[in-house]
Amino acid sequence: MTKFASLLAAALALSTLAAPAALAHAYKAGDISIKHPWSRETAPRAKTGAGYLTIVNGGGEADRLIGGTSPVAERLEVHSVTMIDNIMRMRHQENGVEIPAGGTLELKPGGYHIMLIGLKAPLKAGESVPATLEFAKAGKVDVTFKVEALSGAAATPAPAASHGTHGETQHHGKH
Repeated sequence: MTKFASLLAAALALSTLAAPAALAHAYKAGDISIKHPWSRETAPRAKTGAGYLTIVNGGGEADRLIGGTSPVAERLEVHSVTMIDNIMRMRHQENGVEIPAGGTLELKPGGYHIMLIGLKAPLKAGESVPATLEFAKAGKVDVTFKVEALSGAAATPAPAASHGTHGETQHHGKH
């Protein structure tokens, strides 16, 4: 076996061992499982970003995602999006959002999501964003949001760069 072939074989073996860890984009705390936390890249001057993920509650009691922290932003909040009279409104969920017993909650564009407010730098595709999510019962869970490119994002509304004085952002028009 040539030296190149030996190096190639070693690299393939290492990548096979590392693949499960790289693909394992899930976290667990008590009865709560968190799957595929991700975010979108932001514009260079954006002061807010958003995070999305799926939460599965395997327990017999409801829990609540009540907030969290991230070193990349001044605040991390849970928000909802609703469409009323063709106006999209985003609101901070001050009491968090419930994950029913034995249920699943998907935080996704156009629905419940994590807001990263007061970004210290833009979010760039390929980067990772550390955060600590806080649950009423499961406690704190460290997660990493993978920042994905904006490509294809135009079809789904993204959070606006600023919030109104009453914790609400409005988007007019159909989305």
